[in-house]
Amino acid sequence: MDCQRLIQIVKKGEDSQTQFKVKIDSINALAAEIGAFANSQGGKIIIGIADDGDIIGINDLNRLNQMIFNAASNKLEPPINVITENLICNDRLVVILNVPQGENKPYTANRTDYWIKVGADKRRATREELRRLMQASRNIYADEMPIFTTSIDDIDMFFFKEFYEKEFGILLEESPLSIEKLLTNLKLFKDNNLTLSGLLLFGKKPERIKPQFIVKAVAFYGTDISAKQYLDSEDIKGRLLSQYENTMGFLKRNLRKVQRGQNVNFPGLWEIPEIALQEAVVNALVHRDYFIDSSIRIFIFDDRVEIISPGKLPNTVTIDNIKQGIQIARNPILLSYIPKLRIPYRGIGSGIKRMIVECKSAGIREPVFIEDVSLQEFKVIFYRT
Repeated sequence: MDCQRLIQIVKKGEDSQTQFKVKIDSINALAAEIGAFANSQGGKIIIGIADDGDIIGINDLNRLNQMIFNAASNKLEPPINVITENLICNDRLVVILNVPQGENKPYTANRTDYWIKVGADKRRATREELRRLMQASRNIYADEMPIFTTSIDDIDMFFFKEFYEKEFGILLEESPLSIEKLLTNLKLFKDNNLTLSGLLLFGKKPERIKPQFIVKAVAFYGTDISAKQYLDSEDIKGRLLSQYENTMGFLKRNLRKVQRGQNVNFPGLWEIPEIALQEAVVNALVHRDYFIDSSIRIFIFDDRVEIISPGKLPNTVTIDNIKQGIQIARNPILLSYIPKLRIPYRGIGSGIKRMIVECKSAGIREPVFIEDVSLQEFKVIFYRT
């Protein structure tokens, strides 16, 4: 960074990835600031800048470097590597402390506090936010957590029996294991409760226990969500297989077929390629953040289709690298069962690429992918002809 760039940053002011400090007086306070950045998206702490943007500079570089080392190495668990940059600007020495987005979240400061950034400020993380931070580092997974209001009676045993016998080639009654032990080995049952995977994959009525884990679909008149009337609306409930099938049914009954050069005797093709829609719907069901108590939303407008999943992308994943096929499994148990339940999922990280290729082949605009970190959601937009 040069002085001109620093002045531009100072003029812009503080935000969720930039913070100014006149000086550092407390190692514990510095550790809290570093931890908040590491638990969020990373950022810069620029030391030697007053709150009003004046470049004050620092006087004792050796002391500051020692405080930074102690805060990052001894006051944070786990420790984190930070990079400092010294810059002379207006004859004043400024230190830029670069904090990366942590790969081993959550980071605790001073052995007790977990901080996250909220805009230009920070606050202590809630329990649910801590779970999501641990999930981002792949320390826990939502789909393996037991649902404490459930029991073996919440399994649809006819549906599970059909799956088991088809998948393993033996009758369920011939298994040498008890049903509880069998479900435990399959990671569908834990501590006398169904896991989230067990509930969503084989539960009788999952929406009675987890009413937020459904798909809310609306087809609007026009192009604005504020429209007072809608063409079609449905709360799509049930197991993931039912949610997938009924979501595809909702999309198909509200989208048109086009010919695309076919003979008039042919039935036509969907205006948005069916394979692209399948990939987007399955990704929403399998890769959404189940630590967030919110529904998947599907909005159909005259000019576009929006598929919105709760949760931002997993740690270190970006929109650019998912387009290249990079994949991190947020819900690995669900992911392992989906292909076995007649849901078209290939699980090789090619879904986003396939959506793009299918839309290009159909002669329509490439889909747009939007990650909204503040709203904690991921959106796929398909454009209609």
